[in-house]
Amino acid sequence: MPSIRVWDLPTRVFHWALVFCVVGLVITGNIGGNAMVWHFRMGYTVGALVLFRLLWGFWGGYWSRFSHFPVGLRTLIAYLRGRAAPIVEVGHNPLGSLSVFAMLAVLAAQVSTGLMSDDEIAFQGPLTRFVSETTVSAATHYHTEVGKLLLIALVCLHVGAVIYHQRVKRHPLVQAMIRGDKPVDPALQPPAAADGVAQRLLALALFGICAGFMAWVAALGR
Repeated sequence: MPSIRVWDLPTRVFHWALVFCVVGLVITGNIGGNAMVWHFRMGYTVGALVLFRLLWGFWGGYWSRFSHFPVGLRTLIAYLRGRAAPIVEVGHNPLGSLSVFAMLAVLAAQVSTGLMSDDEIAFQGPLTRFVSETTVSAATHYHTEVGKLLLIALVCLHVGAVIYHQRVKRHPLVQAMIRGDKPVDPALQPPAAADGVAQRLLALALFGICAGFMAWVAALGR
């Protein structure tokens, strides 16, 4: 089957950068000590990435926009029953769409609580001085216990779903997220995602704003 551009370059860079940072966060968080310096740096990076993805959900390529995520209840039920229209498999399918929202929500909570956490040894988030000790304690507990386990569970579910679709359903999800293109039945007449120079410059500008905001937040703790 012919291929079309499904995932624009900014979406793909976001995805793989997030993978790298989340893995790095789990490793550095468990190591502790001086590794926490990199834990904070990658945490700020994840914050910028999440903010960018939220914006890109409105201005990104066709299949990256939240408005084109098939998350309606009827569509979800039809998908679970194996009766969904083939078009829902072009971008994120209904379960994949819900997974994206869940991942962004959990990451946003993890970053937010990390900004208010204190290990009571040498490292504390830049917002700890703006909130009460009770809030710091609650944020630290969530960040180091609840949120971390929830994030790891979501990552495991995501990897398992990708393996299932890749091996069992023969959907080239990994290849599509690397190259951007995906083989699609032309009878569906799906629109291709915009991925030109203008689109990429817009993404760069948006990420620059998000990174600048996180840099400002980080500076509050100095």
